[in-house]
Amino acid sequence: MAFKSLFALVAIVTAVNAAITKRVVCPDGHTTANAACCQLFPIIEDLQTNLFHNECGEDVHESLRLTFHDAIGFSKSQGPSAGGGADGSISVFDDIETAFHANGGIDDIIDTQAPFVARHNISAGDFIQFAGAVGITNCPGAPRLEFLLGRPPPVAPAVDLLVPEPFDNVTKILARFADAGFSPIEVVFLLASHSIAAADLVDPTIPATPFDSTPGIFDSQVYLEVLLNGTAFPGTAGNQGEALSPLAGEMRLDSDRELATDPRTACFWQANVDEQLLVQVGFAAAMAKLAVLGQNTKTLTDCSDVIPVPPKLTTKTHFPAGKSKKDLTLVCDILPFPTLPTDPGPVTTVATVPQS
Repeated sequence: MAFKSLFALVAIVTAVNAAITKRVVCPDGHTTANAACCQLFPIIEDLQTNLFHNECGEDVHESLRLTFHDAIGFSKSQGPSAGGGADGSISVFDDIETAFHANGGIDDIIDTQAPFVARHNISAGDFIQFAGAVGITNCPGAPRLEFLLGRPPPVAPAVDLLVPEPFDNVTKILARFADAGFSPIEVVFLLASHSIAAADLVDPTIPATPFDSTPGIFDSQVYLEVLLNGTAFPGTAGNQGEALSPLAGEMRLDSDRELATDPRTACFWQANVDEQLLVQVGFAAAMAKLAVLGQNTKTLTDCSDVIPVPPKLTTKTHFPAGKSKKDLTLVCDILPFPTLPTDPGPVTTVATVPQS
């Protein structure tokens, strides 16, 4: 009887595993867990070939930025009249939302993505989040993001003043995120996106200026470098929302510096230094939440298995050449700071992010 019970259990486990791993073969030969997701494979090919060029470049950075600027148009306190969250309104009602100060410069990626949306049977809200999830897979070290399919078209534009600005203080930033449903630690995790980001309009004299010295990879380097003491501006001085940078060719936002040194968030920030897995997991979880703001997830289809697997990171967090622990401003004294190597050679100068 014992053997019969064991065989029955094995049969049940085998059946369950088979059900879990059952795959649908799409017309183009790709496989996925749900036939509805087959339509996404041609979009991936189009994006990688004709927009991202299989590189972690400017269009990847801007597509990821667009996921945030669209989704954060959501407010628990103001209700649906404030915006539908991750619904594509920033693209559909671009004449309204791109006029908001915080969305300055985002019209370029909206215009670039428009032909892709037009030639594929996908809503604007789905496309924005999908393009962000696919694009980041070109960046070594990035997590594989979740993607749910089926967002309906937006019904109205978001209202102004929902997107945080780099000159906002920490209290205002945390309040805005809390109104969208995010905790302080999730705010800090979302800012891992700055590891592959760049600024165009904070100082318009130096467009595509990155926020850390490794803008082509998704890593925890940005969390270290924002803690370095600033010494100069990479371009002109007196720009709203810009703080002194520790490296030539690197941009530092006031908001990043303030979040890194504010007692409410400093320990969260410091905990990410040299903790690649923590950054990956935290960012992926926060992005999964952001990508469905305002959406009924019960009506969406999980197509996460179509997202490509990003390349693994082969580098480690390090002090840029000429910098060391003595150059840091550390507010969190309950966490030991990791021992990090320093790059050899002359003082690091950061290269501008290549334009796609």
